[in-house]
Amino acid sequence: MNAIENLNITGAKILFETPIRIFGQQLVITESQVNSWIVILAVAILCKILTHNMKVRPESRRQIIAEFIVEKATNFVKGNMGEHFAGFAPFIAALMALSAFSSLLSIFGLFSPTSDLNTIAGWAVVVFVMITYYKLKGGLGGYLKSFTQPIFVLTPFNIISELATPVSMMFRHFGNICSGSVIMTLVYAALATFSAVLFRWLPGALGQFPFFQIGIPVVFSLYFDIFGSLLQAFIFAMLTMMYISSAAEDGEAAAAERKLRKQNKHRKQED
Repeated sequence: MNAIENLNITGAKILFETPIRIFGQQLVITESQVNSWIVILAVAILCKILTHNMKVRPESRRQIIAEFIVEKATNFVKGNMGEHFAGFAPFIAALMALSAFSSLLSIFGLFSPTSDLNTIAGWAVVVFVMITYYKLKGGLGGYLKSFTQPIFVLTPFNIISELATPVSMMFRHFGNICSGSVIMTLVYAALATFSAVLFRWLPGALGQFPFFQIGIPVVFSLYFDIFGSLLQAFIFAMLTMMYISSAAEDGEAAAAERKLRKQNKHRKQED
């Protein structure tokens, strides 16, 4: 029972505190922030390696892989957002890479930044700002008017629905990754306990050796650490594309409607 009794599940550890204060709170550096920068640096190095000394006609496997990734990312964005949003391919690819690699850090025994709500919240806020930007392209008046549709009494619910977009995105991603980390921790602890109970009759250190932790956790890790991480990265990217493209359509529709009203008003003035 020692493994269960000593089980301790915590969030990101505070590595050190800085003298900087923001809004009265001392700025601290956590392992989530450090690991996030490790992932960013790793992705940047990988991109640099793949794109180094590129030719018009690919002559190396590195360039072939780089072109394959770019082609797939571009087609992925075009297929879900339309040709008009092809320029979003680098952003969506970077978002998926950061999410996937951050979650996969748990395989190496490092704290996953996506198990920290602050990390996902930052991504969700960035996406929400982009959503709002495209909606505002239809005009501030049209954006505010959209909250009163289809009837004015639904305005509070429409506002809540708008604010719920980033909240739902971050909690969905965070909840799935964090729950997977917790389940894997419980699995390791349970297997250690079973080993101690069943093999305690063995002499010396053999009686304390966690035999069940060899091989068995790999089966669970394939889903919670690998499949789950890649799936959540894909879902977050899909939601991002869906929300932004929908916002752009609403903004364009509002802009077209505003333009039509101006034209009609101008015609009436001429008449």
